[in-house]
Amino acid sequence: MARQMDAESASVVRGFRPNLYKTTLCLAYQSLGIVYGDLSISPIYVYKSTFSGDLHLYEDDHEILGVLSIVFWTLTLIPLCKYIIFVLGADDNGEGGTFALYSSLCRHSRMGLLNTVHPAHERISSYCSEIPTKDTRMSLLIKEFFEKHKSSQIVLLLVVFLGTGMIIGDGILTPTMSVLSAVYGIRIKAPDLHENYTVFIACIILVGLFALQHYGTHKVGFLFAPIMLIWLLCISGVGMYNIFRWNPRVIGALSPYYIYNFFRKTGRIGWSSLGGVVLCLTGTEAMFADLGHFSKLSIRIAFTGLVYPCLVLAYMGEAAYLSKNKMDISSSFYKAIPEVMFWPVLIIATLASVVGSQAIISATFSIVSQCRALRCFPRVKIKHTSNQIHGQIYIPEVNWMLMMSCLAVVIGFRDTRMIGNAYGLAGVTVMFITTCLMFLIISTVWKKNVLLAVLFFVVFGSLELLYISACLGKVHHGGWLPLLFALVIVSLMSIWNYGTMKKDAFELENKVSLDRLLSLGPSLGIARVPGICLLYSNVAFGLPPMFAHFVTNFPAFHHTLIFVTLKSLMVPKVPVVERFHVNRIGPPELSIFRCIVRYGYKEVRDCYNFETQLIEKVAEFLKQESTIEDMTVRGQSPNHISAAVGNEVCHDIAEQRRKEVSGGSGEQWSNTGFQSLGSCQEMKKLMEAREAGGVAYMMGNPYIVASGVSPFLKKFAINIVYGFLRRNCRRPAIALGVPHTSLLEVGMFYQV
Repeated sequence: MARQMDAESASVVRGFRPNLYKTTLCLAYQSLGIVYGDLSISPIYVYKSTFSGDLHLYEDDHEILGVLSIVFWTLTLIPLCKYIIFVLGADDNGEGGTFALYSSLCRHSRMGLLNTVHPAHERISSYCSEIPTKDTRMSLLIKEFFEKHKSSQIVLLLVVFLGTGMIIGDGILTPTMSVLSAVYGIRIKAPDLHENYTVFIACIILVGLFALQHYGTHKVGFLFAPIMLIWLLCISGVGMYNIFRWNPRVIGALSPYYIYNFFRKTGRIGWSSLGGVVLCLTGTEAMFADLGHFSKLSIRIAFTGLVYPCLVLAYMGEAAYLSKNKMDISSSFYKAIPEVMFWPVLIIATLASVVGSQAIISATFSIVSQCRALRCFPRVKIKHTSNQIHGQIYIPEVNWMLMMSCLAVVIGFRDTRMIGNAYGLAGVTVMFITTCLMFLIISTVWKKNVLLAVLFFVVFGSLELLYISACLGKVHHGGWLPLLFALVIVSLMSIWNYGTMKKDAFELENKVSLDRLLSLGPSLGIARVPGICLLYSNVAFGLPPMFAHFVTNFPAFHHTLIFVTLKSLMVPKVPVVERFHVNRIGPPELSIFRCIVRYGYKEVRDCYNFETQLIEKVAEFLKQESTIEDMTVRGQSPNHISAAVGNEVCHDIAEQRRKEVSGGSGEQWSNTGFQSLGSCQEMKKLMEAREAGGVAYMMGNPYIVASGVSPFLKKFAINIVYGFLRRNCRRPAIALGVPHTSLLEVGMFYQV
């Protein structure tokens, strides 16, 4: 019998492994079009940008081969060693990117300022199952430093905002640089073509690219991977052809000696040229940022097995061609293509540039959605473009702003050299921010020896700082552009987050206890009307001031009240079974409930089924409450009522609920005609209320201003910038999908 079971288990394992291999290889193939589009098209402009400055004075084999050696070791150290080996291992339950690293830090320590959720509300079973490891002495010191110094938490958040701003800026520069570089290839065969025509063609392609975004990447996604596969095979094939035809000795340039020789001969000019070499790294951060759509193994297989060797061959082949054709330095990529293959490669290059642009545009949509979920970005419309893949979204406002910015850069700069200076600074800054966050991850989350974290930072951070210094040297030649984008985006995110926190703090300070509202009940003559009312607020305990203001002026509310609080946690996703936390407020005869609905920063809320799900959860709560009553009648010991929703509700939530319930007696509401009902009857009344009066929605519409004694900077941020953003972003009711005919907004005045 045991042998038979072993044979069956062995057959299951043998059947599972081929499926795993097949799935992994399929994901690796798909990642070519989504993850590696930007990185794969960089050979078009790297050598051109590197030799566009004063370095053209040193066009002999030593300098050309020195640049090749720098490109090779840069690709080896940063994408291959740093990202493939280390950074991909720092995923946040399968999710990657700047916010994933920040989320992991916030969950394992108190470094974050976005932890606005009550600790008990933030507990998710799938994220609490990790086996705790002992903190090292240095990890404790780092955590204590961040906990004691709030300014360090602010700096950390601003660094994350800066990385986010640079990535969004990358969403402007990538389509511009990629498409314009590809289109300029036409002038190789038509040198008399005026620059205005190439700019016009590039603008037409960009407009078409952004106009197609509302269809979603899933409609054209099947084209992405084949295009990039053909592109990689083309550039590697052309590279091998050029190596053997022009200069096979370029293989020796893989030796680091050529880097030393390069800087020895070129000096400061060689350092300045690193602003062009860094373009070989553009798109590297996508390997980590797009991790949620693939697996770590598939991304590693695709890069090490295909992308990395193809890029190395492409750069070696172009260097071999340049070593014998130094006059073609300004257009070496297209001049190195054999005559018979020129037009096919040009067409594929244009398509590949569109694919690379699509990848960063989709990533920008995803990042803006994450920032919006964590209330660091104004409310925008988010449209799902795929029924199968929940993460594929389209944001119209962001799409058209990206398009207008791209067109402005193309028409304003017209020169890929200046755009390249801006492009390189944006990309390498994000990589350096990732290195800084990885230092904290290694020391405080992985709890490794701090020397390992320091070694990681020194090896990779010093290289990235070298590139940043070279890019900053070209600030006056276009490098100011990503700094301007980042400044605008960081300011916008910071002011929106600051204003939102001030609004929440005001509501929390002015919340109303249930006892106070009950004491006013008889004097106000509060009446109950049929139906259910969902009252949205950010107050998780007590009653929001907006509700007290409404009841004081209009002493009536619905038979069933459900206070709904939406919370975004510092986790990628919240399991559906743990999404809703339902509690009762006050005695049962009041029929008042609170539901805390939790989402991860990667999730987009489903507005259409939300009402049905919420009422079902309340009905489930009443059903389980009825079960507890039956157990009590039979003399058994039931669990506390707050644990009757099938989720973990911690002691402090239960204690808070007891405070809400205490003091509220049914006698104070005897004139309303409601008497204590059993849970079964109450569940029946809930369904009858929904049928009789339907569902109404109530939310506040506050007018927020800074107090008169506030400093000028705060008044400018709150009254002007934050006020402008609130007036022009999507209204909360629209963002939540609330029907306009069932909405009741309560005007409030907040002086923060």
